[in-house]
Amino acid sequence: MNHLNSFVSVVIPTYNRPYPLAELLESLNRQTYHHFEVVVVNDGGERVDDIIALYPELDVHLIHCRGNVGHVEARNIGVKAAKGELIMLCDDDDLLLPCHMEQMVAEISDVDFVYSDVEIFHYRTENGQRIPTDRFLFAYEYDREAMRKFSTYVPSGSLYRKLIHDHIGYFDPGVHHYWDWDFFLRVSGSFRVKRVATASVLYAFSDAGNNLSRRMDDKRRMYLNRLSEKHGLGNLPMKNFWLLLDEPEVKKRRAESKIVWDGEPIISRLWHLKHHS
Repeated sequence: MNHLNSFVSVVIPTYNRPYPLAELLESLNRQTYHHFEVVVVNDGGERVDDIIALYPELDVHLIHCRGNVGHVEARNIGVKAAKGELIMLCDDDDLLLPCHMEQMVAEISDVDFVYSDVEIFHYRTENGQRIPTDRFLFAYEYDREAMRKFSTYVPSGSLYRKLIHDHIGYFDPGVHHYWDWDFFLRVSGSFRVKRVATASVLYAFSDAGNNLSRRMDDKRRMYLNRLSEKHGLGNLPMKNFWLLLDEPEVKKRRAESKIVWDGEPIISRLWHLKHHS
């Protein structure tokens, strides 16, 4: 089946992150693949119409939730509204490098679900612009059994056939923080999955966000327990992310990957508008 002109729906839940959302739209506008729509689900946050209006070249379908339904349900709303036969997921603060979509569409031709390696970047914010301060390659061999102990799937930039939802349902808000791990395990149990060894997604990692998650330990444990019960995963460790990466069984899965990012920040039209008008 030739996917080279398949229509892709990029589903983005967003909540009060105007500058990162504008950077993501900028990164989508730079894609070498052009046959796609963008479904932005504003999860009860401040209006984003003005940001989307800065990118008239993009085919954007904007959905406003009346209240805050949560990021998992917002994704479900976006996927149900998507017109494409292929779905690409993306968080509103992550970025896709220009080659990303074209490569992923080519790679899905013989499978049902593809995900790529990523570069995690730490950053500082200056006048609304995220300036990368360091970068870290996140690339691991695909091993479904090992993924039951520690997930190395990053949903941003992953691409899959929309018909998957007809077979396994939608994302599960009941596991909240671990919706992506849950989705990956459900998909990989029934469909053909492939890892793409190119780090063409930039995953934003802010220490401020990490501090917030530390305060939610009890809730996190509850969600992790739910995930474990659902998939029979046993007692999963709830360690700091960076400590888990140092575990021997995780380290031995580290893989080579093609690096494509030049290290430069992606500067949006919103930033130019605010600082050069």
